[in-house]
Amino acid sequence: MDNEALKIQLTELLPSVTFEEGGEWLNVNVDPNDWKPFAVKLKASAELYFDYLFCLTCVDWKTHLTMVYHLSSTKHRHTIVVKCKLDRTTPVVETVCDIWRTAEFHEREVFEMFGVEFKNHPDLRKLILPADWVGFPLRKDYEDPINMIKL
Repeated sequence: MDNEALKIQLTELLPSVTFEEGGEWLNVNVDPNDWKPFAVKLKASAELYFDYLFCLTCVDWKTHLTMVYHLSSTKHRHTIVVKCKLDRTTPVVETVCDIWRTAEFHEREVFEMFGVEFKNHPDLRKLILPADWVGFPLRKDYEDPINMIKL
């Protein structure tokens, strides 16, 4: 399915989606409140069948955070990138680890490094840093008093 056909299918699933032009893959913008129901439909739809989440990360834009999900269909061989813009002061989005198991680990990493809370995640705790670590090292406003890193 080409990007134009994907746009039609995705808009039928969620009329409020918007698209970014210019990338290799179709970039889809979704409101964080619509993300979970949309994600369920992306996997359940026989025409789309996005069964593989191969990348999940976060981007700090200083004014807001953006969750980025790369999804592919192993059956239909199409790929999309879904983005959710989150409030920087209280970044919260629903977990999708019950839809794509690979999200469980990646959501924990984003929680630890960016401070995004994933509602209903079954095991949201730090992976690398000590439990008493303060701050989120991959945020642009993070200050490291030892190494004096400042962006």
